[in-house]
Amino acid sequence: MKLYHGSIVTVRKPNLRQGRPNTDYGKGFYTTVDFDQAARWAHIRRNRAGEGRAVVSVYEVNDELLRDASFNIMQYNGATKEWLDFVVANRRFAPLHDYDIVLGPVANDNLYATISLYENGELSAEAAVVQLKTHVLFNQVSFHTDKALSQLRFVEAIVVDMQKMKKEELQLILVG
Repeated sequence: MKLYHGSIVTVRKPNLRQGRPNTDYGKGFYTTVDFDQAARWAHIRRNRAGEGRAVVSVYEVNDELLRDASFNIMQYNGATKEWLDFVVANRRFAPLHDYDIVLGPVANDNLYATISLYENGELSAEAAVVQLKTHVLFNQVSFHTDKALSQLRFVEAIVVDMQKMKKEELQLILVG
């Protein structure tokens, strides 16, 4: 399976110490199975930094990884109350979980208002989940232990020129 990570640098060797603790699934290394999603994130990161390049690092993992019983894996299939509570707890710096890998939807900026209303008690979990399901939910696969990270094999890095991006085609330049 191919996984993609959007950034402003090539990430050949992911490092857990670089991650922020208050993210959807806690401190970890975040990837996606969707190249376009990683390219958009890389572009956002580049714009926030005000310089540099939008880079998508590409990795391969064994297709059996997500069924490997030696890893503690949590998978959320869409926006559910359990997923919502997990995201809110991680964003509030809750105690760290013990998962090696977590898979599920991204709680991106489009979903932030709904999650904030739920977090502040202004929206019930049921109402929040109904609202969240009206959005296109992107996916993420996050790695939270060195054991899990060791399964990623770096393949290549691609600089993405979002100015030349068309609906169905990305202008890609391989990074040597």
